Amino acid sequence: MDIKEFILKIEEEFTDLKPGELKPESKFREVFEWNSMNALILIALVSTEYDVTLNAEDLIKSIHVNDIYIIIESRINK
Repeated sequence: MDIKEFILKIEEEFTDLKPGELKPESKFREVFEWNSMNALILIALVSTEYDVTLNAEDLIKSIHVNDIYIIIESRINK
């Protein structure tokens, strides 16, 4: 997995995102409507695609797309 692949998966899941709109430095809560439903969708996406569990604390402390990517990458390598 790399950050580009991760971003493509997010863009596919959240259809209100335009392709190429999301970047590693994007503040994901500002790029699309961030609510509890979208948080659950992201958690499910990560679980299904990468077999990694994100929790609410992970999302709270993450600001940028890259922050979430780093969490996922660190848990894949364990």
